[in-house]
Amino acid sequence: MARLGVLAGTVVLAGCTSAPTPTPEPSPTAVTPSAPTCSPEGIRITALEVEAAMGLRAMGVELVNCGTGPYALEGHPVPRLWNADRDPLTVQVIPGARSITSGFDQPPRPIELRPGERATAALLWRNLVTDSSVVASDGAYLEISPVAGRPAVPVDLDGPIDLGNTGQLGVSAWKQAD
Repeated sequence: MARLGVLAGTVVLAGCTSAPTPTPEPSPTAVTPSAPTCSPEGIRITALEVEAAMGLRAMGVELVNCGTGPYALEGHPVPRLWNADRDPLTVQVIPGARSITSGFDQPPRPIELRPGERATAALLWRNLVTDSSVVASDGAYLEISPVAGRPAVPVDLDGPIDLGNTGQLGVSAWKQAD
């Protein structure tokens, strides 16, 4: 429940001014779930609990520096989703969440994580079906790049990311965890 308070605090922050960006093409090996281990880049990314209320979903994400040196980080995570058949989902990744809900993100700030330190971010979406001619999508597999241009890390999910047919996923900027 302590994470709920942190996540709820994130959701009510000032709005983001970044424009929506489409999800980059997935890599073919990205959908293989794995135990949380240290990546070759020296990080581990795990999904935290999903909080859901009236169709609005929020899931925390934690990045741990499990390497031996400092890890510089600034920006938003870049998630990619696949359905249960391992087909890539078309998802519009939105830095912040302006078209999903009001006030979700503070601007990114530079972070330098020492070994063992962690940063958190959040994913936000609505499980809405607004057009019966568009099939609702559920993300069963997830990978996250810490920021655009860095290698992606597979992230195990406890349940689907049920986007409905909106195809939108908001992401907060990384912030250093307490």
